[in-house]
Amino acid sequence: MSVALLHRLKPAVSVASRLWSCKPPRIEPSSLAASVRLYSGLMESRAPLFRQLFESESSTYTYLLADADSREAVLIDPVLETVDRDLQLISDLGLTLKVALNTHCHADHITGTGLLKKKVFGLKSAISKHSGAAANIQLSDGDRITFGKHYLMVRETPGHTDGCVTYVTEDERMAFTGDALLIRGCGRTDFQQGSPHRLYESVHKRIFTLPGHCFIYPAHDYKGQTVSTVDEEKKFNPRLTKTLDEFVNIMNNLNLPKPKKIDISVPANLVCGLHDV
Repeated sequence: MSVALLHRLKPAVSVASRLWSCKPPRIEPSSLAASVRLYSGLMESRAPLFRQLFESESSTYTYLLADADSREAVLIDPVLETVDRDLQLISDLGLTLKVALNTHCHADHITGTGLLKKKVFGLKSAISKHSGAAANIQLSDGDRITFGKHYLMVRETPGHTDGCVTYVTEDERMAFTGDALLIRGCGRTDFQQGSPHRLYESVHKRIFTLPGHCFIYPAHDYKGQTVSTVDEEKKFNPRLTKTLDEFVNIMNNLNLPKPKKIDISVPANLVCGLHDV
């Protein structure tokens, strides 16, 4: 190779060498797209282990989170019919289930919490103290549910029911909103102490104040959607982008049939899902 050619190639070789040897760039919170891709795709090493599970009859999502080091885990909104599936996954992953949580007293399915407590020694159940339901842990706003080095912060988000809460990870990158905020929707407000005024206030003051990149994981979805973000819902939610008066009018005129299992589910869920189980 001629000296002249080597001289021409030297700058490019130098740049390539620097790119190969440099450390990966540090992702700042302001780099929204990069941080979202990393968290949802590769997952950061310090992030909790996470699985999203689905029950088809009631279109309910159950969420498993665990600490990768201690293997302590929590389960959000378990469903009675899928308890064995959930326990098999927990066993496969080598986890220890510490707490089973509900986002509220559900009307469309029976919680799996009570049956899980029968099958898992030492397991604790948790639900809002305003739900009127039995549980080992009666949650209040600001409480923390810990699992290993991680925790979920409790944010009270009433409106769908009095006892609705949203669970937020310590880094505010994931929010489990129950029925308060759905993907491009929200929970109904026409039964179980429902109030469109309270729901609107809860979503705008307790969920929409989270960082825009925070992932929204609802308790249900009926269209095959799995996740949204705070920014998306603030921009595109067809109900909650309206004024309060418009929202109240929408919610008061939905004219929905009552949930098929409400007469069975609510009494059962008030006693941790153990009614006639």
